[in-house]
Amino acid sequence: MTAGDTRWHEEKGLTISASRPPLPGGGPQTIATMLEPMLRTRPEAAALVGRHGRYNYRELDAAVTRAAAALHGLGLRAPDRIAACLPNDVDIVIAFLASQRLGLIWVGVNRPLAPAEKTYILRDCGARAYLVSADSLSEVADRRDETPDLEHVLSVDPDSPDCEWRRVLAAADESTLPEIEIDPFVASAIAYTSGTTGFPKGAVHSQHNLLLPGVVAAIRKNRPRPDQHGVVLPMTILNLIVLGPLCVLHDGRCLVAMDRIDALGVAEWVRQEQIGAFDGVPTIIHDLLTHPDVTKEDLASLTAPGMGGADSPPEVVQLFRERFGGEVIIGYGMTEAPTAVTWTDGSIPKGPGLCGRPIPQVEIEILGERGEVLPSGEIGEICVRPTREGEFAGVYTPMLGYWGKASASEEALADGRYHTGDLGFLEDDGNLYIRGRRNELILRGGANVYPAEIERVLGLHPEIAAAAVLGIPDARLGERVAAVVQRRPDSTLDEDALKAYVGKELARYKVPEFVRFVDDMPRNAMNKIVKPKLKPLFD
Repeated sequence: MTAGDTRWHEEKGLTISASRPPLPGGGPQTIATMLEPMLRTRPEAAALVGRHGRYNYRELDAAVTRAAAALHGLGLRAPDRIAACLPNDVDIVIAFLASQRLGLIWVGVNRPLAPAEKTYILRDCGARAYLVSADSLSEVADRRDETPDLEHVLSVDPDSPDCEWRRVLAAADESTLPEIEIDPFVASAIAYTSGTTGFPKGAVHSQHNLLLPGVVAAIRKNRPRPDQHGVVLPMTILNLIVLGPLCVLHDGRCLVAMDRIDALGVAEWVRQEQIGAFDGVPTIIHDLLTHPDVTKEDLASLTAPGMGGADSPPEVVQLFRERFGGEVIIGYGMTEAPTAVTWTDGSIPKGPGLCGRPIPQVEIEILGERGEVLPSGEIGEICVRPTREGEFAGVYTPMLGYWGKASASEEALADGRYHTGDLGFLEDDGNLYIRGRRNELILRGGANVYPAEIERVLGLHPEIAAAAVLGIPDARLGERVAAVVQRRPDSTLDEDALKAYVGKELARYKVPEFVRFVDDMPRNAMNKIVKPKLKPLFD
């Protein structure tokens, strides 16, 4: 690490870990070298399966090397940003691994986002290259003037050998690929959160903290490890890269990139590839277990599916118990961690807000309003820090900060902790319980929806005087998005027009499903809208 590199990170509002702890277990210390053990011992073992490819470890390594040469040939150098908006398939996994071999910074762009949201992410991170599926290519072309740093837009169409990405791969010269020494503690990926302040923030991670969850899980064997592990949720979400490729390939297992989330599509993948586990959300599990055309034989290999969320609907939990004979494994996590910081172990039934015990490399602390650590049973802000005891003491590092937002980074990482903004308490047995979300996050079918993001869009409408967005409990999705709107005088805005307006700016799952119009908003002495008073409108 040079002084210049340190200054560059500081300019972006990021802090590099001063302790630089090695990964435990004695294995590869970077994503760039993580395939090497399997290349030495079992190169012919199955590594990656998708709709458009099937690779063993030797073939996967060769594909990653070629992709790295292709990106290098385009002039991409660390710390350039490369963004990708691709479906779950072999291309996204290969491109991610290639980016890490070059020391590039990976940015996932979720496919359901609206064009304006995707453009914001590309502009904010300053992406130089963008891998995008052919069906979304026009979104970039229509807004190219809004992304001045974007030099290379590479269309990816697995069914066409003439797409831009295939042409670049075919022209790659692997002999020009230099030896690149990767520092595992510098920026390697940016994961954009939904916007708690109206715009999303980019949580920046190093290769070290992206690899650590899989390394610890392999040592402790505290997560299911079937030979075939599926990824059903989008790998444009960085947490799914951690739970999928990084955990699975570290173990020398086979990753199955599943490109359908409907019940029949998931069942088809499970049956054909004999998938033993995947990380899902309550909606997927519910539909999989209730669809009349999905049989027990279809799911015979599926022994250990994960279903995240302390807000898992009771109906889905019961379905899970009846089918799989155990308790739902619940994880509490966040983009900034990355991924889960607690897991339940199935030993006790789910209670209201139960999130489980901390994973081995972290400590959970509950802080009061003055920053003091609260005793068991008292509710305060949930904070995450490296554990100070045991074999993993001091190994964990949280995010490096929020991209380009120094003050937000300093606030979130104050005193060596990550301050989640969530409220909860610890029991004497070490289990964490959530009791509220300070940031009012709505969990709709496993997708994070922040009211402030939708309220920002509604506030720009010329006929809206005020708006409040909140989550309404739902048995299947967990929560649905609802909006309360105060129209300006003489407005003719109706529910359909409002939904169409929001749909042009935000992803479909963020469009309010329920809308209520009011003459006045309930407000407190500080003129802030009192949202609890709006809940009865949806009873």
